[in-house]
Amino acid sequence: MGSLELEPPNSNTTPKPLYSDAEDDDVSPIEQVRLTVTNTDDPTLPVWTFRMWFLGLLSCALLSFLNQFFSYRTEPLVITQITVQVSALPIGHFMAKVLPTNKFHIPGFGSRSFSLNPGPFNIKEHVLITIFANAGSAFGVGSAYAVGIVTIIKAFYGRKISLLASWLLIITTQVLGYGWAGLLRKYVVEPAHMWWPNTLVQVSLFRALHEKDEQRMSRAKFFLIALVCSFTWYAFPGYLFTTLTNISWVCWIFSKSVTAQQIGSGMRGLGVGALTLDWSAVASFLFSPLISPFFVIVNVFAGYALILYFAIPIAYWGLDLYSAQRFPIFSSHLFTAQGQDYNITAIVNDKFELDIPKYEEQGRIHLSTFFALTYGFGFATIASTLTHVALFYGREILDRYRASYKEKEDIHTRLMRRYKDIPSWWFYMLLIITVAVSLVLCTVLNDQVQMPWWGLLFAAAMAFVFTLPVSIITATTNQTPGLNIITEYIMGIILPGKPIANVCFKTYGYMSMAQAVSFLNDFKLGHYMKIPPRSMFLVQVC
Repeated sequence: MGSLELEPPNSNTTPKPLYSDAEDDDVSPIEQVRLTVTNTDDPTLPVWTFRMWFLGLLSCALLSFLNQFFSYRTEPLVITQITVQVSALPIGHFMAKVLPTNKFHIPGFGSRSFSLNPGPFNIKEHVLITIFANAGSAFGVGSAYAVGIVTIIKAFYGRKISLLASWLLIITTQVLGYGWAGLLRKYVVEPAHMWWPNTLVQVSLFRALHEKDEQRMSRAKFFLIALVCSFTWYAFPGYLFTTLTNISWVCWIFSKSVTAQQIGSGMRGLGVGALTLDWSAVASFLFSPLISPFFVIVNVFAGYALILYFAIPIAYWGLDLYSAQRFPIFSSHLFTAQGQDYNITAIVNDKFELDIPKYEEQGRIHLSTFFALTYGFGFATIASTLTHVALFYGREILDRYRASYKEKEDIHTRLMRRYKDIPSWWFYMLLIITVAVSLVLCTVLNDQVQMPWWGLLFAAAMAFVFTLPVSIITATTNQTPGLNIITEYIMGIILPGKPIANVCFKTYGYMSMAQAVSFLNDFKLGHYMKIPPRSMFLVQVC
């Protein structure tokens, strides 16, 4: 054997080196999937190799450190798994050339052998390394969200939180959503119509990096040319000539007009007429227009125009809603009634509670028009998430629940059936252990996090309810509504005057759902790339 393979395919016969179910008339009903994902699999490719574990752990550690380090910048720099996806390829090929090919027998595994170099660096190793890296980048969001709570307590409020409480808070919020995510796989991973647009981009890149074709310009060569060109161009808007990120010609013409700055500025205004030559600015509001379906782009643009060019101008200039013109039209800061910055630290006492007399002394908190309206529309987004999924996907979810695995499977699901599936009790145990540790944090160390035990259970229940509908929306539109707005609002009503309890509740509710969606997204990537499910689980959890 070339490596220690702990997860052989589920088959009573010796598998062929390469097989395909293409002889069946069943292909993916989604055109993008048919054009991107192959209908073949090679189950003999080694997966649990020294190269995979070494590069995976190294990339996970590096991305964790670098993203956390850069998260404290005014404009955070997020290093995503794409960086590892590209850089791991030459390193993997180099290791395949220099590592010894000697085989070692491990006691307790019978005749199975292990080698540091089982053969050429293969695509399945590459996929698992990338998923490792995704965990290190906090599933694409940069740093672990709960680190912000520790930062708030220490840097903003000038208080103390123990290392144990900090560590438990960060770990449990990152892992909590894994439990129920695994139980929802058959609803949002196995169905062919749950196609996850973002994963197709990664599949296409993996194939471009590994597959050889005889065209005049191979996909790998095209990718390399595009990479060099985009990297070279970004030096201009990113470093040499940052004005290219926001070309506000209206502000240039009427440089002394405050109204013109509010209307034309692309950074602190409505951005009417503003242009950008920075792709990161284009992709920032929609992840990437190259990934999202066209109907999603049109939908997002319509909502963008409705809010920015209709609702906000009427509220600000037409109605002067809540004395809106006393404050900037676009700002995330908090203000007093006179338009001055609100001193938040002055209204919080030593117990992390709202000091009512100090609050009454400064008066009510005021928001900018943009901040207030976007929060309001955020509530509408969450409400519409449930109704949209119920109306458009309710019957499909019900059918999946009733039919389970009895309905006809598409080719990719059939190919994955050849591998051992993950037992449900793995997810149950992970969920029980994480909830138990979280309850210890909320009871024994309650003086440091302030959140009661019932708040934890409520946050987990809310995240669980939203995970399925949000996953369906992400799987079909590449847009992921968040619970960050609704969670902090609900806890503010239930337990007012406790800011640390509020952000802890928000993190448990919001991040556990977000991590569950990312977990399912990676499972879909493994589904398309035919990665053994148990290997996927261990890599994601480790």
